[in-house]
Amino acid sequence: MTTATAVKTEYEAIIGLETHCQLSTNTKIFSSSSTAFGADPNTNIDPVCMGLPGVLPVLNAKVLEYAVKTGLALNCQIARYSKFDRKQYFYPDLPKNYQISQYDLPIAEHGWLEIELVDDAGNPIRKRIGITRLHMEEDAGKLVHAGSERLSGSSYSLVDYNRAGVPLVEIVSEPDLRSGQEAAEYASELRRIVRYLGVSDGNMQEGSLRCDVNISVRPVGRKEFGTKVEIKNMNSFSAIQKAIDYEIERQIAAIEAGERIVQETRLWEEGSQRTSSMRVKEGSSDYRYFPEPDLAPIEVTDVELETWNSELPELPAQKRHRYEDELGLSPYDTRVLTEDRSVTDYFESAIASGANPKAAANWITQDIAAYLNKQKLTISEIGLTPTNLADVITRIETGKISNAQAKEKLADLLSGVSPETAFAGQELISDPTVLEPIVDEIIAANPQQVEKYRGGNTNLKGFFVGQVLKKTNKRADPKLTNELVEKKLNA
Repeated sequence: MTTATAVKTEYEAIIGLETHCQLSTNTKIFSSSSTAFGADPNTNIDPVCMGLPGVLPVLNAKVLEYAVKTGLALNCQIARYSKFDRKQYFYPDLPKNYQISQYDLPIAEHGWLEIELVDDAGNPIRKRIGITRLHMEEDAGKLVHAGSERLSGSSYSLVDYNRAGVPLVEIVSEPDLRSGQEAAEYASELRRIVRYLGVSDGNMQEGSLRCDVNISVRPVGRKEFGTKVEIKNMNSFSAIQKAIDYEIERQIAAIEAGERIVQETRLWEEGSQRTSSMRVKEGSSDYRYFPEPDLAPIEVTDVELETWNSELPELPAQKRHRYEDELGLSPYDTRVLTEDRSVTDYFESAIASGANPKAAANWITQDIAAYLNKQKLTISEIGLTPTNLADVITRIETGKISNAQAKEKLADLLSGVSPETAFAGQELISDPTVLEPIVDEIIAANPQQVEKYRGGNTNLKGFFVGQVLKKTNKRADPKLTNELVEKKLNA
């Protein structure tokens, strides 16, 4: 009698992100209060953001500009006509009991963002993630729960309205992501873009960039989506990946056990590395949207659109493609170089000053990066200018100094010492007529090592090269020294 082997069901995750990005304007979206982070609680407030009777909001023009530029950078269609709506909900951090947002006519729709992962062989894997919409809205305040990170278990709660009215764009992706790694990379790329644009600092620790994840699982091959669950409270890309990976396993285990997945909002608990239920998820009907009566509709003119489009910088994905295709850099190098715009600008300035692109990339991604990490500095804070880095690289490539000499003087160079001063009197000896007598002297002084070398221990060549370098205070040209030592030993 044969027993049929049960076939294990394979599942796939369907993931979409809702990302709230604070815009780096000096004042709030509808009033003149400061948006500065870190002010004393409830000092950056005014009658408009508090929703007091008789006040009227006025749209900050910079918010519209930043929202349109972000939409263009995300390859979205910009709405020539859009409007604001009131989103009703009642919570202590929302002083007006409604939020001014955009509902059915957002400022931007139907875009995409390219993510790039690297496989085990170092090859780039690129994937386009659809952008459903981008809309403007105001932020809420912040609740601080005493004695607990959550309302449950706290002894009392404090509210700070400084953040109320800070301008946001909410960016909603299509459900095109399939893993925690893809989602984390999507959020990382989004942060790179807004930082390149200069519209946001993207600081997750300060709440400038906040991601909510919608995730469901389904058997591979099934078209219908499973029941989605929202995850909140993730303040790093690592947390996004871990929360998604945990939730995928939790949902699969529940389905396999015959349990029903409930549409709900869950929180990521960093300490226990798991998600926990927060509340049953509201639907759009619960918010009772209606057009904001105190704000006129928004119209984007041809002149505004053309001007803002012309001001867009070359974006991270475009730079990665160019660095790989035109400069021959590896996917790893391009990702490190384009992570931060200040690093990108430094690299491109070094190239413009004559540096070999690959050599410049190596110095920036290795030695300079290690120094920055150790000293907790940014590249704009070091004394080694891009021009001086190009000078150092040119000296190495033209044989004036060795790579080892440059690394020895790296600390001096990074502190601001010029290459001329750092390498004064240290140019390499590249004249064979000068080096040959020194090589002969070293060989003559070490007959036992010569005999061992000629007896088959060819690794001893390094000993002789080292002695020559020591004799010349490391000024002997390493390549020429190797050639001369080998020639003499094999004579």
